[in-house]
Amino acid sequence: MHKLVEQWTADAYRELLDSPLRHWLETLPAQMQQWSSTGQHGEFNKWCRLLEKLPVTHPSQCELGSEVRIGSAADIDTYTHKQIDGLLRQFMPWRKGPFHVHGIHIDTEWRSDWKWERVAGHISDLNNRQVLDVGCGSGYHLWRMHGAGAKAVYGIDPTQLFYIQFQAIKHFVGQAPVHFLPLGIEQMQPLEAFDTVFSMGVLYHRKDPIQFLEQLKMQLRRGGELILETLVVEGDEHTALMPVDRYAQMRNVWFLPSVDALTLWLSRLGFVDIRLADINDTTLDEQRATDWMQGQSLQDFLDPEDLSLTVEGYPAPKRAVLVATRK
Repeated sequence: MHKLVEQWTADAYRELLDSPLRHWLETLPAQMQQWSSTGQHGEFNKWCRLLEKLPVTHPSQCELGSEVRIGSAADIDTYTHKQIDGLLRQFMPWRKGPFHVHGIHIDTEWRSDWKWERVAGHISDLNNRQVLDVGCGSGYHLWRMHGAGAKAVYGIDPTQLFYIQFQAIKHFVGQAPVHFLPLGIEQMQPLEAFDTVFSMGVLYHRKDPIQFLEQLKMQLRRGGELILETLVVEGDEHTALMPVDRYAQMRNVWFLPSVDALTLWLSRLGFVDIRLADINDTTLDEQRATDWMQGQSLQDFLDPEDLSLTVEGYPAPKRAVLVATRK
């Protein structure tokens, strides 16, 4: 296991030892060892070497409540600014954000701050809560959850570049009860201990959405809250779209339910107090190519003659946020 990974996981283990989640340590160390021994992405060791080159700074501020802004340009000299900018660009593409690090604006593909603003007003107070984010990406929302008062925040996502991007930001934030574990939900034992579980932008990637929702449920304590964000379509409780092949050029999209169908699924699984918190059409301002993500983005995935349709002819992306309580 790379020494940096050992350090990151040790920090998480220490957090878990004195928490309602301590039983996670029955399986987590072995899973992390297995992850390390099965071979990382070909770039992983290079990314770790680049992380070790990030300079130590002393941020004059660390704002996580209204945005993710660490330090200012005035905290560092011009050389250090260029050094940080150049190293962070080695971890492109940056998809979820944005982040501001010592005056460097990491302008990510997604305006994840907009999504957070749509969600934040509809969830229970996160103060003093143990929180899990399933499919956390580069961890933008983890920092906002911490900024909202969560006692400890854990993100899981198997994508190694996201793992590296999170650690790059944490390097500048410093010690915080916010941890990223490169795991998938299918590797999680049923902890039944989190106060709040988030899953934003994952459900439609799962071949078995009911099993996935059950897996989310089994991470929550009784009375815990699920915040679920996913692509949806118009329709009644019987409606779910399964693309023939691709959806908005994505091959790994399986089911897009209606809000009513998703509500029914949650109800059948034993969730209560199910409510629609937000529904929103994804715009070209919210998801777009930037200097930090220079590949294709939403504009390339929509019908240029009719932006209400994908290039395949399906309804353009519409996202809903549902909040539910485990009974």
